[in-house]
Amino acid sequence: MATIDFSEEIPQLRATLGSIAKVTDLDALRAKIEELEKQASAPDLWDDVDEAQKVTSALSHAQTELRRVDDLTSRIDDLEIMLELAAEEDDSSAYEDAEREFASIRKALDELEVRTLLSGEYDERNAVVTIRAGAGGVDAADFAEMLLRMYLRWAERHGYATKVMDTSYAEEAGLKSVTFEVSAPYAYGNLSVEGGTHRLVRISPFDNQGRRQTSFAAVEVIPLIESTDSIEIPENELKIDVFRSSGPGGQSVNTTDSAVRMTHIPTGTVVSMQDEKSQIQNRAAALRVMQSRLLLIKKAEEAAERKELAGDVKASWGDQMRSYVLNPYQMVKDLRTEHQEGNTQAVFDGAIDDFIEAGIRWRVGQEREAAGA
Repeated sequence: MATIDFSEEIPQLRATLGSIAKVTDLDALRAKIEELEKQASAPDLWDDVDEAQKVTSALSHAQTELRRVDDLTSRIDDLEIMLELAAEEDDSSAYEDAEREFASIRKALDELEVRTLLSGEYDERNAVVTIRAGAGGVDAADFAEMLLRMYLRWAERHGYATKVMDTSYAEEAGLKSVTFEVSAPYAYGNLSVEGGTHRLVRISPFDNQGRRQTSFAAVEVIPLIESTDSIEIPENELKIDVFRSSGPGGQSVNTTDSAVRMTHIPTGTVVSMQDEKSQIQNRAAALRVMQSRLLLIKKAEEAAERKELAGDVKASWGDQMRSYVLNPYQMVKDLRTEHQEGNTQAVFDGAIDDFIEAGIRWRVGQEREAAGA
């Protein structure tokens, strides 16, 4: 006999899926797919490789989004059939199979529901993530590299394309800083809740006395600028330096001055790029990231002005948003949402979806409270 009251739970599944479908606007999504299919079938599509890649990628992602909703509809229908057969045969193992499928559908719906909460202006964009080692010396640099691996593994789990754009190696181990791009629908919306100060507590592998060390790393997440965004930067506001790309230990990986360091003089914002092979490509990449950062600064200034007019309705997120404790116990805990995981290795291997989901739900709750206040 089933331990779940399916007579109540299945209608709830359908209601949740109906809400998701309404927010997703399936008719508009189908129309978008139809238009993209026309563009993708154009004989001259690949005359412009960059544009062709944008069209085919957008089509693939739109089809995937529609398929997720359609598949869940079919799975709920199939679940009802499973339950009818289990009831007819009074088969306890069939009920167990149905309960496992119910749990799987519920999890998939929760994940899809979180997507509907990403309605910010730039949430659909690709994300540019920068990780910087903070206080803690060589342990902080090593922590920065651990976080890089964590995010790259998270992207790999989801099949998202990533590209490391700039790396500054620390002298002994780890990274001073690293910037990478995640290319996927809603990459910025998802990863934006990862921005903030991360703290690591562990027995330092770099301390010959085996003492416990606390170290910090800062994570910055910005949306990638698009050509349609109106961010113009006058040439006289930019200072551009070129230098040779280098790898760990200062080893030269490029014999020409192809790396670019771009400084926005009025704000002091600095962007470095060395991933591309030519100075022209690095300069173009640096300009896009610079525009993205200045766009974020502009939006933050506008938000600060609105907050000042409205009054201080809610405290900020604070500097330290997550702790990774490896000693004297094992625990990763988000200090905003209170979500925590005891399997620290799994987290560092990229299992951070539950943290991201909790962060998105927390942020939406904060925004609604602020709007109500």
